[in-house]
Amino acid sequence: MPVIEGIIDAEDIRLLREAALLGRQAREKGNHPFGALLADKKGKVLLRGENTVNTEHNDCGHAETNLMIAASKKLSREILAECTLYTSVEPCAMCAGAMYWGNLGRVVFGISEHQLLEMTGDDPENQTFDLPCREVFARGQKDVIVAGPAEDSELLEEIVKDHKGFWNPN
Repeated sequence: MPVIEGIIDAEDIRLLREAALLGRQAREKGNHPFGALLADKKGKVLLRGENTVNTEHNDCGHAETNLMIAASKKLSREILAECTLYTSVEPCAMCAGAMYWGNLGRVVFGISEHQLLEMTGDDPENQTFDLPCREVFARGQKDVIVAGPAEDSELLEEIVKDHKGFWNPN
């Protein structure tokens, strides 16, 4: 199925900023600097997620996957189809899979997976794929709306700043 290209508006930027704040909070707790939140069509935040890779000793503890597991337990597939997941960084292949299987309708992200790869290099803490989430979703059987990377320069600087000095690219 083709991925539906979404547009990022002012409300999306506000919610991306909140997701970035969750990433900063994750970093302050000793985790990787990733945050995500789930909002309904009106922009009401339903759930928040942070990366928990280090504190929970779980390499699959990505913010988006943590959030989708919690959302799948709490919300119906019909409700999730109407929701948007906001994340500071483009979802990795694992997280995109969790979104797809959880029946998420829309994802909005700040910086791209490729930009993250440029910052992390071959850091063993985050051996990221250079695989855009659009390519993962395009292999599925249902539509997912994808919007990102964001073009708000202040927001992008904020997200990049959260990652600077965290990763040790070699």
